[in-house]
Amino acid sequence: MDFYILKEEIVKSLNLTLGVVEKRQTLPILSNVLIEVDESSLKLTATDLESEISTTSTISNFNSGGKTTAPARKLSDLCRLLPDMAEIHFFLDGDNLKIESGSGKYNLSTLPSDDFPVFEFEDSQGQINISSENLKTIIMKTSFAMGNQDWRHYLNGLFISIDDKNITSVATDAHRLALASSTLNEASMETTDGIVPRKSINEIGKLVGDNSENVLIKISQSSILVEAAGTKFVSKLIEGKFPDYEQVIPTGESSLLVIDRKNFSDSLSRVSVLSSEKYKGVRIITKKNSLNISANNPEKEQGEEVVACEYSGEEIDIAFNVNYLQEILSTIDSEKIEINFFGSEKSCLITDPNSENLKYVVMPLLI
Repeated sequence: MDFYILKEEIVKSLNLTLGVVEKRQTLPILSNVLIEVDESSLKLTATDLESEISTTSTISNFNSGGKTTAPARKLSDLCRLLPDMAEIHFFLDGDNLKIESGSGKYNLSTLPSDDFPVFEFEDSQGQINISSENLKTIIMKTSFAMGNQDWRHYLNGLFISIDDKNITSVATDAHRLALASSTLNEASMETTDGIVPRKSINEIGKLVGDNSENVLIKISQSSILVEAAGTKFVSKLIEGKFPDYEQVIPTGESSLLVIDRKNFSDSLSRVSVLSSEKYKGVRIITKKNSLNISANNPEKEQGEEVVACEYSGEEIDIAFNVNYLQEILSTIDSEKIEINFFGSEKSCLITDPNSENLKYVVMPLLI
């Protein structure tokens, strides 16, 4: 193996792969990145056995091909610290990967490429095509509500469902639920779904974050494959049945409140300074065209604000975890939000008046 590549090319590829590499590994090979070189390209692959990412970049000069593995973080740190637009020379010398650039010479240990684990993707019948912007949006607007190390493992991921020309993402930690839907570039041949783990969703979000190209997705019974701009990400799915989220979304007669999103968020921030550290609860009382927000704590400190709104329903006295409300408000782009109240002891439904594709459910807090 002997080739040259620009710093910017390899740093970009290494940045994409590092998210998969675990800092603490029981298997040393999992701390390494697989390096494969042919006449025109460099392919880097990283895995943690649950997921795998591989990305291809263009080399500037080719002497000979081959493959090996090298420590991912050391390689990334070294390349990142080299001068901008530097041409880096890589070549193998026995079990060592030699790196030269300008007056610098560096030497990294390697492990055999044959020991690098291969991720087996169970191929699916069809694939879907979606714009990176649409995929990024539904992830961003729902992933915050995923469970975190919940014993109900099926809550620790994002549920993705594909039906005809629609894709829906749903996340819940049993205290709140976030749902977003979008359209595909073309109709799917089959209806599929799966629960993507938290870490994998974060990596997919990064992959499509700065990308303007379309994204290809395949979902099989046990894994998901996402491909965008020469980078391929594969992950196992979480086993188990996701809750029937449609039953969780409240329906029926409700009292509608319309309020300025920023004013509501700012008031929540100020009042919650004096809420209990443990519960972070805020009390909300609805009255005709006004919303009373209050909080107190065991030190007998309290805060209260009255915010103007559009409301003509019955008086509702209810409490919520303020963090749940703020996370929802931060994902809505409209100036106003709609809150449907179904009673003082029932979940409320928060929506964006300018989008039918977003729904948020928050359970009340007992304080």
